[in-house]
Amino acid sequence: MEPAQKDRTPFSDIDGLSAQMSEIVLDALTAMGRHPEIQRVRRVGFEALCPLPGQRLLDAGSGSGEVSRMLAGMVGGSGEVLALDYSASLTATAIDRHDGSNVRYLTGDVGALDLPDDCVDGVWCERVLQHVDDADRAIGELARVTRPGGRICLVDTDWGSLAFDGMPAGLGEVVMAHVRGHFTPKQHDMGRTLRRRLVAAGLTRLTATPVTCFFATPESAAVVLPMVNPEVPVESWATPPGLRDEWLACVEAAGASGTFLAVLTIWVVTGTVPGR
Repeated sequence: MEPAQKDRTPFSDIDGLSAQMSEIVLDALTAMGRHPEIQRVRRVGFEALCPLPGQRLLDAGSGSGEVSRMLAGMVGGSGEVLALDYSASLTATAIDRHDGSNVRYLTGDVGALDLPDDCVDGVWCERVLQHVDDADRAIGELARVTRPGGRICLVDTDWGSLAFDGMPAGLGEVVMAHVRGHFTPKQHDMGRTLRRRLVAAGLTRLTATPVTCFFATPESAAVVLPMVNPEVPVESWATPPGLRDEWLACVEAAGASGTFLAVLTIWVVTGTVPGR
C-alpha cells in the first residue's frame, strides 16, 4: 500500500530527502512551532479539544513531538499521549527530544493505523491531512480509534487563502501558480473542507474556527511561508529563470519600506465521535 502521507512537498516524504534537505525541513518545523502565529492557532485547538487529566490521546502526524509533549502535560501523569508519525527520522528526533513526559512514540500511516478500535479518548491532527492522498480515509481511521464521545481536533491550512500586499500587483499569483505542489500541497484548500469532511464522517457537536495568521515582515513570514524565504535552496523553486530573484527582491523591498503583508488562514475544526 502506498503511504497515505505522500505528496511532492518536502514535508510529505522527509525520510526520502537528502541529509541536507532533511535538516532544513526539521529546522523549519521547529521554527514554525515557535512562531507566535502558529502558537496562537494551537491555543485555539487546545481549547477546542479540551484535554483532561487521565485521558489517552493520539497525536496523529506528531513530527518532532513538541505538541505531544504539550498534550502530555495537560493529561498529566495518569494520562498518555501516542505520538505517531510516518517519518522514522522525525520519530527518532522526537525520541531524542523526549522530556520524560508520558508520551509513547510510534511510526505509522494515518490512513491505516495499526491501533485497535476505541483505544483513545481524543485525537490531535495538525497540518497533516493536506499531505495525504485520501483525507477522508484518514479521518475514518482517526474516528475508528477514538472511543464514542471522544473528540477529534483537526488543524489544517487553507493555502487558497494566502494573500500578499506591498508587492507589484499580480506577481504573487504568478509565483504561486509555479510553486503550488512544490511549496504547497495539491490539497491547497484542505482547511476549509475539514468541517464538511467531519459531517460526512458522521461526527457531531462540530466546531469550526478560522484563524487568520498575520505576518508583517518578510522575516516573520519566511518561518511559515517558504515562497518568501530566501534560504530555501534555489533548486527547490519551480519558477522560470529570473522570477524567483524578481519576487524575492520585491519581498525585500516591501520589508524595507514597511509595506510588506502576508495573511494565511488555518482552520481548527473539532467533532465528537458518536456511539457505535
